Amino acid sequence: MAVIPFVAPHRRRSAASIAQSPAVSRANNFDFLRLVAALSVVFSHSFLIAEGSEASEPFVRLTGNQCVLGLVGVFVFFIISGYLVTGSFLRHPEPGRFALKRGLRIFPGLAVNLLVCALVLGALVTTLPLGDYLRSPELGAYLARGMALTTQSPPLPDVTFVDNAVGNIVNGSLWTLRYEVMMYAMVLLLGVAGLLRLSVSLVLVAIGIAAVACEKALKPFGDFGEMAWLLGFFASGMAMHFLRDRLSFRWPFIVAGLAALVLFSWLHALIMLFPLAGAYLIIGFATRNDRGLDYSRHVGDLSYGLYIYGWPAENLIAWLSHGQAAWWQVFLGSLAVAAPLAYVSWHLVEKRALRWGHARRHEVIAFDRTVSQAYRRARITRDGKSGHGL
Repeated sequence: MAVIPFVAPHRRRSAASIAQSPAVSRANNFDFLRLVAALSVVFSHSFLIAEGSEASEPFVRLTGNQCVLGLVGVFVFFIISGYLVTGSFLRHPEPGRFALKRGLRIFPGLAVNLLVCALVLGALVTTLPLGDYLRSPELGAYLARGMALTTQSPPLPDVTFVDNAVGNIVNGSLWTLRYEVMMYAMVLLLGVAGLLRLSVSLVLVAIGIAAVACEKALKPFGDFGEMAWLLGFFASGMAMHFLRDRLSFRWPFIVAGLAALVLFSWLHALIMLFPLAGAYLIIGFATRNDRGLDYSRHVGDLSYGLYIYGWPAENLIAWLSHGQAAWWQVFLGSLAVAAPLAYVSWHLVEKRALRWGHARRHEVIAFDRTVSQAYRRARITRDGKSGHGL
């Protein structure tokens, strides 16, 4: 019996182009799945912000205190990113063009988010007089450290949203962006070196699984240790890109994949082994075409906006309630704030930035070619001198 690929050939290009061509209709479920992932992150954070702990979050109980639902949402983001970003470089293996696309997907929306948090949310909540707040060096440090993708959310001057362990954290969702960008750099380096292939992806998955298993040993490695902890998820998405024509997404395999996740949870190894079954289920579902789930053709891709505005919106709800709002009030109230902001972010910032980059693709390609030619000439000159010396 012939193996049915995840997606028909005419759909694979659309699926992989999701982050590069915002105006094009896509026959897949990527946008929907990323929206669900973003909502799961906001859901889990509502417990943390309302109660100062995620101990009562349902998925924590369901998995025997292994992880929150929002962390699974982060895994989904990284797996999808590994799949799509790998496809992006393989289709257009120009380093400058690749770097521009990736940067425009992250930084314009982030910059506006930081300004909104600093100049609107922070100015509203701070106990300082407005003039003192705006002149505070901490304000500039918040913006600079945010754009530098620091993993710990920098504080705003005299801003506390609620009296608990996370009450002065402005945006606790941004920590993943640093490692996302590091993954982009890894794909770029592998691509330039000619190592962007299945075998390398599988080795990276194994390294990622080992990193989770040896989590305590990663601390001396700093950011690279944290990157290694997330590597298995991203690399499993990379591997799924290379395997997309060899695997089928059928009910027997779906049930087996779900059963594997249940087994991993029972073994208290859900996080460590999640890439082995989770990547198959996520990419298999994402590459389907369920038109009823294609919300983005109506309102745009809101997933990134919800992800970066969810925590600040929850902070606002907690602050307005003087810390008395229950988790579900924080969750629903934050969605009423974050969803419109995500809509505006997509249509006025993210989509326009991507279109701006797309319009300049020929200039970037020309730059890539110039650099490549200069590199080749330098190698020829160097090799010629080496040969003359012999």
